[in-house]
Amino acid sequence: MTRDEQLRISDISKSFGSTLVLDHVHASVERGEFITLLGPSGCGKTTLLRIIAGLERADEGTIVLDGADLLPLPANRRPLNMVFQNYALFPHLNVFDNVAFGLRIRRIAESEVMTRVRAVLDMIQLAPLAMRRTSQLSGGQKQRVALARALVNEPALLLLDEPMSALDAKLRAEVRVELRQLQRRLGKTFVLVTHDQDEAMTVSDRILVMNGGKIEQAGPPSEVYDHPSTRFVAEFLGAANLIDATRTENGVETCYGPLKLSRGPSWERGTLAIRPERIRVSAGEPAPNRLRLRARDVVYRGDHFDVFLEPGNLRMWCESSNALRAGDEVAIELPPEHLEVLRD
Repeated sequence: MTRDEQLRISDISKSFGSTLVLDHVHASVERGEFITLLGPSGCGKTTLLRIIAGLERADEGTIVLDGADLLPLPANRRPLNMVFQNYALFPHLNVFDNVAFGLRIRRIAESEVMTRVRAVLDMIQLAPLAMRRTSQLSGGQKQRVALARALVNEPALLLLDEPMSALDAKLRAEVRVELRQLQRRLGKTFVLVTHDQDEAMTVSDRILVMNGGKIEQAGPPSEVYDHPSTRFVAEFLGAANLIDATRTENGVETCYGPLKLSRGPSWERGTLAIRPERIRVSAGEPAPNRLRLRARDVVYRGDHFDVFLEPGNLRMWCESSNALRAGDEVAIELPPEHLEVLRD
């Protein structure tokens, strides 16, 4: 392992019967990183998390944490903790005793239990609720208790299995920010599983996009969003326009005519992607990839208009101050630097 690499996942495969769930997965996580495994249901992300935690056995491969092979160790001997989707709190215990439970099971001295539990409750702003039953808490408070119970054990690695999925949209947005701030304050390594693209973009240092049991693309949120490498990543992580293209000497030929690219494709026929917000309303000066189309539909989104163009299926976002209406002709530009050449 490198000096900053804390977790290495090598060649992990897993099948349930005849169904291959993980297909020779490789990944590494640096110390103090917030990593998100992002993908649709059935892509293998939760199975990979459960293998790291020791709740599932891999068919082959290795997982090394801080230089030690994790796979031979039972779950209770691995230096990590996991926060589950349903929080798994004890309803008959108050907040303090829920958080203290793991320490008491390990027969930690009660004086140390008191010190560590109070410290972690202060840190996540739950100290005033220490004596309250968990059944009296809101969804966001329960989520923080689950986090506190994991953090009080001082794990080398914290695993989070869709811990915000039970929260309503407004609270989920608030808790994402809290979670990211907490991780930065602690400097701990977090690995999160989610299917929520906004959640992944908000909290992650790096996103590992999973599809069909493999990691399709990995990188910082801005890189994965702005430079998708495949059709799946382009479509799964936000909205994307996909344009079929054929390579030419000077660029590509498409249904919109010839387009210039900042990077030439390696294929003869393939696909380009461009995000709706990267398409510009033309100011009138000569510009590469200038098209004249018609607005088929204009949908008001508050801070922007969502414009659907014809002929073709291009979608563009523009400022709400723009007076564009359905049926209007509009000149647009597809900037070469924002036309991404996909592998497939």
